[in-house]
Amino acid sequence: ASAPRALVTFYVLWRLTGWFVLAVPAAAVVATIPVAALNRLRTLRLRKFEQQFPEALDLIRRALRAGHAFTTGLEMAGTEMPAPVGEEFRLLYDQQNYGMSMPDALKVFAERIPVLDARFFVTAILIQRESGGNLAEVLDNLSGVIRERFRVKRQMRVASAHGRITGLVLVCLPPTLGVALMVANPEHRELMFGEQLGLQMMAGAAILQGIGTLIIRKIINIPY
Repeated sequence: ASAPRALVTFYVLWRLTGWFVLAVPAAAVVATIPVAALNRLRTLRLRKFEQQFPEALDLIRRALRAGHAFTTGLEMAGTEMPAPVGEEFRLLYDQQNYGMSMPDALKVFAERIPVLDARFFVTAILIQRESGGNLAEVLDNLSGVIRERFRVKRQMRVASAHGRITGLVLVCLPPTLGVALMVANPEHRELMFGEQLGLQMMAGAAILQGIGTLIIRKIINIPY
């Protein structure tokens, strides 16, 4: 759906203004906005899942220690936990309850949720089903490891706060200053929008600004 919108945007701007150099970046922005929005929503959902996952593991662990089966623990997690972790565990329970084998359902769970902790969970369950052992203790250890990772992540965010704020200032300063100068001096605005060279300069500035933003984001994005 993004491609038709981008083509319509390009055609309309090109016909109205006659500026090819302006129509192409506008069409590119229109094409990338839906993809960027979906990626952002996906990232937020996965982050929320990671935050809720230790609580779900604790719920399953308590169910096991109370004498319930593992599948009952999955059902409890799917029923009592909020979205998105509750929805995912409910789907996992329904898949194995309606005929899919537990190992296959767990593998689909790991493929559907590209989170490292979910893969650890699936691997631990599959190993325990093959070799035996105390599953409640395994889930307890896994929950502790996940919480420790979150503690380290929060410390890293605090340590990199200065760099992230500096990067935000550097990214926002050029376009903000450019808009302020054009508002304060109409001659600059007429020169930039009324001349072919001005449009080319703005297009080049936008491209360089995008490249600089990606570089700054790469620098301040510290893996943990």
